[in-house]
Amino acid sequence: MSTTVPAVKGPLPIVLMDSVRIPAWVVDHDSYRRWARSAEYPEHGWFSYLDGELWVDPSMEQIFSHNLVKTEFTTVVGGLVRAEQLGYYFSDRLLLSHPGAGLTTEPDGAFATYDAFRGDRVRLVGGAQEGYVELEGGPDMVLEIISPTSVRKDTQVLRRLYWQAGVTEYWLVDARGDAPRFCVLRRGTSDFVALRPRGGWLRSGVFGRAFRLSRQTDPLGHPRYVLEIKS
Repeated sequence: MSTTVPAVKGPLPIVLMDSVRIPAWVVDHDSYRRWARSAEYPEHGWFSYLDGELWVDPSMEQIFSHNLVKTEFTTVVGGLVRAEQLGYYFSDRLLLSHPGAGLTTEPDGAFATYDAFRGDRVRLVGGAQEGYVELEGGPDMVLEIISPTSVRKDTQVLRRLYWQAGVTEYWLVDARGDAPRFCVLRRGTSDFVALRPRGGWLRSGVFGRAFRLSRQTDPLGHPRYVLEIKS
């Protein structure tokens, strides 16, 4: 079950399920980001700092309604980005932060054009020891796949914070039912606006293409997801 823990203000650390220790010095967004970039940050579980609250989800990721859906988007959209040299497509475990929105989270996917980096709309943040470990700013696209423990976070909290962070398109997928629900939310004046599908196709202004997600059945009888693209 997903839990919301207020940002720590006291002198004691928080220990969750004997496996995750949140240090006592994590008291605000800046200190959370330092923890997230450190070797102490957990490799398992999902953590986010969302506008003054620390969100913790220790649940396991569902294979067919989450992991394989995410893999399909990484394969198809990531392949498009690479083939046409559009920028960078980041898969899950990317640390994404925006100081102005009070946001640090790990989306299921994100895309930023080369122009976004050149214009300083996004930038790479180095780790404590080596390499880059964090993306700061508002990417062109962010993907979230809804799980049973993330409904309010994905559909309400992150929708508001991604808009505040300047994200151009918010892609939202719910594959828990018989047919997957795929929404492309385009940035409006005060909120994201859901695009109206045409024959199941949703046209992305970011990529200049239409996308359609469908569910099939694999040889073992399990769900298989197919993301199609057309100009």
